[in-house]
Amino acid sequence: MGEEKRVIYLDNAATTRTAPEVVEAMVPYFSEFYGNPSSVYEFSQKSKEAITHAREIIANSLGAKTEEIYFTAGGSESDNWALKAAAEAYKAKGNHIITTKIEHHAVLHTGAWLEKQGYEVTYLDVDENGTVKLEELKRAIRPTTILISIMFANNEIGTIQPIKEIGETARAHGILFHTDAVQAFGQLPIQVDELNIDLLSSSAHKLNGPKGIGFLYIRKGVKIRSFIHGGAQERKRRAGTENVPGIVGYGAAVERAVRTMKERTQKEQALRDYLIDRVLREVPYTRLNGHRTNRLPNNANFSFQFIEGESLLIMLDMDGICGSSGSACTSGSLDPSHVLLAIGLPHEIAHGSLRLTLGEETTKEELDEVVESIKKIVKKLRDMSPLYEDYMRRQ
Repeated sequence: MGEEKRVIYLDNAATTRTAPEVVEAMVPYFSEFYGNPSSVYEFSQKSKEAITHAREIIANSLGAKTEEIYFTAGGSESDNWALKAAAEAYKAKGNHIITTKIEHHAVLHTGAWLEKQGYEVTYLDVDENGTVKLEELKRAIRPTTILISIMFANNEIGTIQPIKEIGETARAHGILFHTDAVQAFGQLPIQVDELNIDLLSSSAHKLNGPKGIGFLYIRKGVKIRSFIHGGAQERKRRAGTENVPGIVGYGAAVERAVRTMKERTQKEQALRDYLIDRVLREVPYTRLNGHRTNRLPNNANFSFQFIEGESLLIMLDMDGICGSSGSACTSGSLDPSHVLLAIGLPHEIAHGSLRLTLGEETTKEELDEVVESIKKIVKKLRDMSPLYEDYMRRQ
């Protein structure tokens, strides 16, 4: 047996390791307390109580009421539910929805589907840092606007949006405000009342919880139809037997995230800045994508000129380093990332991008190793690049 290869995992925006205490909290609900929460007998009460407890933890973390938290299968379902059901419920008032060009595909593809159903969708531009311009948002509002859906923080470039101001704008015009907070929840403090958020999507596996469980926060008084029809679960709004172990795990993950947030994010931010500074200083013809400071504490996204992101990823993987990119192999298409194009990067630069997202276990030593690996690989790829050769000749 060969020696186990050491892995440096820097793709925490894609998914995180489920924390040991989260797994521990879930285990009894697979085989010991396995009753269906909808059953009337006492044995199933344990499952019911566990769901109630998890719902309370999540509601408290957002400053919400327990009856405003609806469990789903994850972020994509929550985004679909928020957009489709809100559009349907408010169509008597209007048919116009505002979102941005840099949303997650769960929002963009739902927007495209709604356009086919006769809704009008405005996709706002962002500035070179990936920030929504509030003036443009205000100008886009029409008497028929029923929903604004803008993500809390971008999953690729990490930029945090001016959510409070967006919420105030929506509230002033009597428009519903939905935010996809999949990357932000557990990383940034969020209070729904303070930020005027009406609908919020989240997913457990981004904050050391299990996969396949998420929630949609729906402010009391917001009219929203059921998304999955059948039984009376989730106050008749989402049918289907509850994923009890998943819900328990989500509650445990949120409790943990809230408890460790301040210290954890300070550590991640310091390491993130160290990584950004070293890469920008030591690798020429490199740019940072996203806002330099107003970004997720664990996100670094670079574009390296004259190279393909795909080759970089494969060679990093050979060095035992897991990252991701907005390029072909990650999306299954040959187009560069829609987010990088929206912030104004030309195709050839957008193609050479690399996203590294840190976790609570990331160390400075690992990042030193990663920087050395990037320097070596980028040099190797540029030495093979006719574009780089041409460029250097012209200098």
